Amino acid sequence: MSSLSTATPSWLALRASADDAARSTELAVRLARLLPPGPVVLHELGTGTGGMTRWLAPRLPGPQEWVLRDGDPAILDHLDVQEVVDDAGRPIRATVVVEALETLDIRAFDGASAVTTSALLDVVTREEAVRIVRACAEGGAPALFSLSVTGAVVLDPADALDAAIGEAFNAHQRRDAAGRRLLGPDAVPVLSQLFSDAGWRVRKAPAPWHLGPADALLIAAWLDGWVGAAVEQRPELAEDARAYLARRADQLARRMLRVTVSHQDVLAWPR
Repeated sequence: MSSLSTATPSWLALRASADDAARSTELAVRLARLLPPGPVVLHELGTGTGGMTRWLAPRLPGPQEWVLRDGDPAILDHLDVQEVVDDAGRPIRATVVVEALETLDIRAFDGASAVTTSALLDVVTREEAVRIVRACAEGGAPALFSLSVTGAVVLDPADALDAAIGEAFNAHQRRDAAGRRLLGPDAVPVLSQLFSDAGWRVRKAPAPWHLGPADALLIAAWLDGWVGAAVEQRPELAEDARAYLARRADQLARRMLRVTVSHQDVLAWPR
């Protein structure tokens, strides 16, 4: 059963500030304009610890009721939305639903004012993306999908191994995982086309992580995951990758390393 959860609580906490800085405020403002007057009901897929809710709710009118959906009950034990308020300072109301993505009902978003998710689309399959779009179309609510990776990464200073690791990582993101072919960096183009085919308008915006010396812990953890996935995809890189990580760790310790990880946000709404 595929989970709507994509990470551990510690990883979500480590990346929270970078996520908040990266998300498109432009698309959040557009979403706010699309909401109906009066009380609104918002559904979030892959809620995790509630980072998207904490960021988005204060940017939207209310009163707000959130339906927080995740396939991992353990990560929902770390959900933190008790102090979240709307744009007028009113506390939100939240209901939690534990649900695997392949069981998402086409009527799941009936009555929703909007649907949102964060850092989820790249770990779903095309079939699951189709299910999400169909449910959104059935409910007729605008949808904001935040922080989908594009596959583009820039490290400064550059290294001769950057390209090989990046290509292997992106192939790993598109891997077949227990019979599920993940979208990886193709997530935004696939989702955008599905919504366009459904007759919806689509607007995209860049949402990059810009990481520097102040983000050393996040860079170190991201590097381990980035390189580790690349080596899992191409084991012949292992020896070179160990030396690569040592070089990067030295640069990080000397506050020399900067990293840009590209993401995109997508807003889709009915015509």
